[in-house]
Formats: sequence, structure tokens, C-alpha cells
Amino acid sequence: MERIVLLGGGPAGIAAAKMLGREKPDWDITMIRPERASMIYCAIPYVVEGLLPPDKVCKSDSLVTDSGVRLVIDEATRVDFTSREVHTANQGSFPYDRLLIATGARPLLPPLKGLEGARKVFPVKTEDDLLAILKAITEKTRKAVVVGAGNIGIEMAQAFARRNLETVLIEMAPHVLPALIDADMAAPVEARLREIGIDLRTGLGLSSLEKDDQGIVRFLVLSDGSSIALNEGEGRSDLIVVSAGVRPNVEIFEGSRLHIGRTGIVVDSTMATNIPGVWAAGDCCEYRSFIDGEVAGGKLATNAVPMAKTAARNMMGQTWHYQGFLNGAATVVAPIRIGGTGFTEELCRRKGIDVITGRGETTTRFPIMPDATKVTVKLVFGRDDGRLLGGQVLGGEAVAERVDLLTMAIKASSTIEDLMNFDYSSQPWQTFFPAANAVVLAAEEAWRCKASDSEARDTA
Repeated sequence: MERIVLLGGGPAGIAAAKMLGREKPDWDITMIRPERASMIYCAIPYVVEGLLPPDKVCKSDSLVTDSGVRLVIDEATRVDFTSREVHTANQGSFPYDRLLIATGARPLLPPLKGLEGARKVFPVKTEDDLLAILKAITEKTRKAVVVGAGNIGIEMAQAFARRNLETVLIEMAPHVLPALIDADMAAPVEARLREIGIDLRTGLGLSSLEKDDQGIVRFLVLSDGSSIALNEGEGRSDLIVVSAGVRPNVEIFEGSRLHIGRTGIVVDSTMATNIPGVWAAGDCCEYRSFIDGEVAGGKLATNAVPMAKTAARNMMGQTWHYQGFLNGAATVVAPIRIGGTGFTEELCRRKGIDVITGRGETTTRFPIMPDATKVTVKLVFGRDDGRLLGGQVLGGEAVAERVDLLTMAIKASSTIEDLMNFDYSSQPWQTFFPAANAVVLAAEEAWRCKASDSEARDTA
């Protein structure tokens, strides 16, 4: 009987457990997970807002155990790759023939002056983080500061604002959601954040925390020398949330022969590590962009799941390859839904990739229908070959679906001409008039830019 150990119980571990348990019911499969429960991390802001109770964002253990997988709640302390054993803090060691490392990642807290010993400064990732934030919000809480305006950061800022807290959102980049969209697409998002009362400050980093002898933060000092006052008044209970990225949970492998790169465990396209019989998947991995093959950040559940399925198939003896990250993602600044995939125009320019862009705008329904809202699509193409490199979408509905379409188009190496010839459906409640489609319109605009460039070169 083949002995399998799955180290980690997040999205990657669960996806692998379900597949292996279903396909190999005669195997002895054990999942080792340190957390009391596996969290739906991206729903944490909605618990903070009050839309969901905390228990709703804890996944049922039956997702694992119903597949015939043994679930062990314990902390792995060491992996002996020679004897093929995983050692835990409380329940001894677990031998394996094949091992999947899916230990995930934890929030990255920047090395700030004044951070050590500071009270009510929270990351956003685990159940403990969520419960600590909920406990910190009392009737004495008046202000919340969120550091980092990525997806979770802007969702947390909205949650605090809807709880009637004075909310400040700080982002080091020139605009919000810098990994997802470009500045031109971010402008209406920023306007909406300010409209709902969030004090948005972009282009500023957090330099230090000034706290008193009890560890209560009195001021946040920003990179331009300005400051944000906290806890002004007797008994105030203001808080700070840091959402500034994550780092892989790979400490237990340090000093071992497992190859670990700058951003995680190094794997090949089969998700195999450099050690025979050991695979890795999810946030603990270092992996590469589908577009240019370079190392890219992709700590998303939507990346972890296909990586884990690839690993599981190869663990079963099949031959399967993961093609790399595209990082299709979406968020909401109500009523605006925002999504993006692939490279932004700004990232392309930093990489030295010459691009052509196009924008298309329609409404989400026939304009004559109730509640029709504007949808905007921006497409980014390589100038030389016209291949789609990225796409961004803003709209009142059906944004994630368009992002998924553009992700598939990138993976299919679609060009400007391909998207100009895109066939689409039409129905009054669900799309714009048959005469136009925002994706096609964006491609047509890019085509005009390309044709204009070609004409200019011919004239020269």
C-alpha cells in the first residue's frame, strides 16, 4: 500500500486530497494540518464587515475526510527526506512513500521601526488574525489604518468604513491594485473609495510606528514625513491592519537539501521538487509566469488548486504539466467590480516589452434594460506579434467571467485579430446590443493603433 503524506490543509492540500482519495482509495493518505480549521481567506473582510459569522469562513473537515483521507491536526516540525518521515510536535512521525508539500504562506510584516511590541497591529490571513481583529474592534474604536491597497487591503478598508470607522488606506505604489490594473483603470476605483469616506493615500510607504510605553501606537510616520494620529482620547482602541504581501512557509526545510528559491520551493512543470518522491504546490512554491517564463508572484488559491491537481496526477504516475501563472483575479469596490489577468501595461513597460493597448466600453445589459451599467475592457498586446499579454475589466456585473475569458485567450496565444473575430452571444438582460462587445471593441482600437504605427513607419 502506497503511503502518502499531504503537508498542509489549504486550497492546494484539499484539492490534492480530494483527487488522490477519489482516484486511489486503496492508498494510505494522511493530511497534516496545523490549523484548527482551513479558512476561506478571501472572505475574512466580509466577516469583519458583519456580513458573515466567523464559522462560515471555516471549511468543513469533511472536504478531506469524506475522500478517505486521514486528517491529523498537528504542527510538522521536521521532514527527514532520507528516511522519508514527517515529524510532528505532538503525534510522532509519519512515514511516506510520496510527499506533497503544501504549507502555504503567511503575511509579510515589513521590518518597520517601532513594530516590535506594538499593540493592535494585525496581518490578515489566518483564523487567529480574524478573531484578533474582531476582538480589537470595540465601542472605543474610532479609526482603522490599512497598509497595502491590494485586493484584501481595499476589501478590509471597505469593511472598516462600513462599520463607521474613520478609515485610512495607504499604498506605496502610485495607485491602488497595482498588480491587477493600470493607473487609468484604477482612477474610478480610487474615486469610489474616497466617495465612501476612505482616506486614500497612494505613493506613500509606512516608515515607522511611534508608540508609548504600553505599546499603544500613537502615530504612523509615512515616507513623505507626514503622520497619522491614532488612539487620541482616553481608552481609544484604534487598530492597524497590514496587507502587504506574503512569504512562503518553508522554515522547517531550511538547512535541508530541498531547493528553495527567493520566493519559495523550486519545482518543475510537474510540480516535482529536486528530491525524488517529493512534490510541492501552492503558496509555498516559487513558480514562473505563463507569459515570459520568469519568476512571478502568484500566491492565489486559484493558482494553488491547479498546481495541486497537477502534482496529484503526477504522484499517481500520470504525466501532467502546469503551464505557469497568469494570476487572473477580481475584487469589488461596490458597486464597481474589478478584474485583471496577465501583464498590466505598466508591468510590460518595466520589463521592456513594447505594447499596444485598446479599450472598449459598452453596458452590461442592453441600455434599454433596467440597471444597465457601464463595463470597460482594456487589452494589452505585444507590439511585435500582436499577442494578448493582459486584460483588465471594470463593470457592474459579469467581470470575473470576462477575466476568465481573457485568461483563456492568453493561454491560447490569441492575437489582436483573433479577438477582433471573437464570436459572442447577446441577450437583453446579460449583454450589450448584438452590434458590439467590449472585448471586440478594445481589440479593434488596438488594431487601429497598430495600423497607424505601420502607416507612420511606411511614410518615414
